[in-house]
Amino acid sequence: MNAPLQAVRGTSTRFESAAGTPSLRSDLRDMFADLVDYRELLFSMARRDFLLRYKQAVMGVAWAVLMPVTYTLIFSLVFMRVVKIQTGMPYPLFVYAGLLSWNLFANSVRFSVNALVANSGLITKVYFPREVLPFSVVMVSLLDFAVGAVLLVGLMIYYRVGLHATALLLPVILLIQLAFTAAIALLVSMGNLFYRDVKYLIEIVLTLWMFATSVMYPVERFGGKFAAVLQLNPMTPIIEAYRSVLIRGEWPAPAPLVTAAAVSLALLLGCWLAFHRAESQFAERI
Repeated sequence: MNAPLQAVRGTSTRFESAAGTPSLRSDLRDMFADLVDYRELLFSMARRDFLLRYKQAVMGVAWAVLMPVTYTLIFSLVFMRVVKIQTGMPYPLFVYAGLLSWNLFANSVRFSVNALVANSGLITKVYFPREVLPFSVVMVSLLDFAVGAVLLVGLMIYYRVGLHATALLLPVILLIQLAFTAAIALLVSMGNLFYRDVKYLIEIVLTLWMFATSVMYPVERFGGKFAAVLQLNPMTPIIEAYRSVLIRGEWPAPAPLVTAAAVSLALLLGCWLAFHRAESQFAERI
């Protein structure tokens, strides 16, 4: 690491401010500088978490594909045979693309809840920017996302869906989702440290959130005010953007995606700033 780990006994200048309340500019500068300085630790933690997650699993990283495949089969059976939802594309491809991007978000949030509590020994003994812990969880989920994307490519080949120039927008959509995901990961990890009820509520919230997102059905099916409300959920335009650029070969609707990008960036900066300013209390809350 470029920056040495220091003992946490009030010696870190990060938790001290000779001038009183730190300014927003100095906080933002410290946040980004610390993340750059401790980037090697971030990658090391992500590698450790990835290996631990699948170390004793018989199927290993195949679990990253098995769960979305299972849900794809279940939803396909229900919505192709019973409800018969029209999606304008093969329904298994529609729902798997939605589940793949949804799981990147949901797994990041799910595993971030205990990111601080599970690493209490590190937090109380050594100094490092604590956001490394939830950020490393997001990186592990991104690796799962990459593994699951291989099957998505296979489905596209099976259904003879070719790539279009619109696929060039994929990195932008992924960055928007990662910004939103990292923001929520910071929020829930900090929230669970202060209020342990969060880890019990998160599964309920994620389940309800999935049904309020365009994962298994197209938003336009509902129309009117309900569809407008669903569009307020940043994950809906993000998932629809993936489908548009990859499967439909269309550019996503600009207004919803730009709004999701603005909300994601603002939320990331806000949650990260709150996380940064609360770090001095973390060791006391373990």
